[in-house]
Parts: sequence; structure tokens; C-alpha cells
Amino acid sequence: MSEIRIENLNKKIKGSVILNDISLTMTPGRIYGLRGKNGCGKTMLMRAICGLLIPDGGHIYIDDEELHRDIKFPRSIGALIENPSFLPQYTGFRNLRLLAKLMGGISDDDVRYAIERTGLDPDDKRVYRKYSLGMKQKLGIANAIMGEPDVIVLDEPINALDEESVDNIKKELLKLRDGGSLIITACHDREELEYLCDEIYEMKDGRIVQ
Repeated sequence: MSEIRIENLNKKIKGSVILNDISLTMTPGRIYGLRGKNGCGKTMLMRAICGLLIPDGGHIYIDDEELHRDIKFPRSIGALIENPSFLPQYTGFRNLRLLAKLMGGISDDDVRYAIERTGLDPDDKRVYRKYSLGMKQKLGIANAIMGEPDVIVLDEPINALDEESVDNIKKELLKLRDGGSLIITACHDREELEYLCDEIYEMKDGRIVQ
């Protein structure tokens, strides 16, 4: 299981400060929440942790390996950042199976289980373009959790989900946490974050303020 350590992380885009001197440590078996207004830096911090955003200064360590120096991406990570996107002509199962083969080490049974955990049917013959917004969101979550990676990053995971689906996703995330996964999530719903998370970071203007 992986620990994440961030030291003095900074990033500017087109002259605007996006991440401002962020330092924090996240440990396995816990859920961390990011809260703040749009544009406060939540998504950019998640992208940086996933290796998708190269910082201007500072360091991100996954265990003892530094991103962009020792490794390009975390070795065991699943992520849903912004809107999920899949091949429109493929079923949900076929989309995730293709991604699983590219990643390696994830079996068809792992793919089926991840899909089932979100409340979708892995045998559903509908192609992705026929999915509702809620189904698309669930498939994005299934993609992030398949194979039970060490680190799971979810940006607004309960968007477009009904109450029953939200309750189910929360239950599954708690199971993953109890299994040792380190989970990072952002959500506008204060109550949902407080229910789900072991620790919450408030962000403002690219800083951790609480």
C-alpha cells in the first residue's frame, strides 16, 4: 500500500497561481476529502498526484519514489477526474476490459466485479453512447476502482447519481478504504464529505487553508 507525501508544491498556468506551496502527507487505509469553490485548485492537485500535471516547484513522493524523477506515474492508481470518456461504440464491459489489458494485471473477473460494485450490469449489451449520465459516471468509478489499486482519486464521484446509487458508492469506497486503499475525493456536498472522509482539506486560491 502506498503513502503520498507532498512537499511545497507550486504550479502556475498562464501567470495564474494554481497550486501554492502545498505540503501534506496521506497514508493508506484512509479517505481524504478536498473541499472548496470552483477554481480553488482541487482538480489540479488531483491531476498532479496522478502524474498528469508537472509542478513548477516542490515534490510529490509515492512511498519513496518521486513523481517525474523516479517514476512518471504512480505504480498503482485509479482515477476519475472530470468527465469520464470511453469509446462510444463499445459496451461498458468491453471498454473497461480494453483498459485493463493496457494496464496489465487486471483479469476479466476483476473488471466484472468493479462494474457490479457500482450497480451496473457487466452483461448489459448497450453501448456507451446509449448510457445515461448516471451510468457513465458509474462506469468512470468502476474504471477507477477495478483491480483495487493502492491509490484511488475521484473528482466529484457522486455527480449525476441518484440517492440509492450515492449510498452504494459510499459503501463500496468504505470497503476499499478498509482494504487498505488510499482514497482522495473532491465533492461540493459538505455532508457527504464529512460522512465519508477521515480527513478533509479546505482549499482556497491554490492553498490548503484548513
